[in-house]
Amino acid sequence: MHVHVADHPLISHKLTLLRDESTDSPTFRRLADELVTLLAYEATREVRVEAVDVKTPVAMARGVRLSDPRPLVVPILRAGLGMLEGMQRLLPTAEVGFLGMVRNEETFDPVTYAERLPDDLTGRQCYVLDPMLATGGSLAAAIHFLVKRGADHITAVTLLAAPEGVERIEAELADLDIPVTLVTAGLDEKLNELGYIVPGLGDAGDRLYGVVG
Repeated sequence: MHVHVADHPLISHKLTLLRDESTDSPTFRRLADELVTLLAYEATREVRVEAVDVKTPVAMARGVRLSDPRPLVVPILRAGLGMLEGMQRLLPTAEVGFLGMVRNEETFDPVTYAERLPDDLTGRQCYVLDPMLATGGSLAAAIHFLVKRGADHITAVTLLAAPEGVERIEAELADLDIPVTLVTAGLDEKLNELGYIVPGLGDAGDRLYGVVG
């Protein structure tokens, strides 16, 4: 797995504001949306295109367009929804699928509770959205889920990642023979005993949408 930590002053600036505990939910959502658009620029460097000719007001020009089948964007519910619009801003023609995954707070293992994806993903590039790569269980499970359905190129986009999560994903995906890339705004210090990223930014889902009892 290739890990790309996006190094740009605007990314660092927006991530700093997201970390601030005084940032309210509406502002947090807006910042996350803007940050994901910046990350999407990095994440789509390998998006597949094909050559095409277009007629300008002056002459014919050689260009490119996105290849078929179209890319598939897969937010992991619920927090991944807060990243969807920012990704679609750069890939408006991409299709969207959903994976509902939750972490067992005792074992930290992922549990899939819902999915809305094509049965056959053969030849598809997939972009998985999940704000926090903490223990890595949910993201690793999501990638395996997509590969089993035929996806042959996967890019995961996260706001933050922990070293333990990166190591777990690298270990669990070692048997895959397809390219997997992680694009993140920051690689933090560690996980605490509760499985939260330190210093992190708290629970992304709660900060995006409020605490659901």
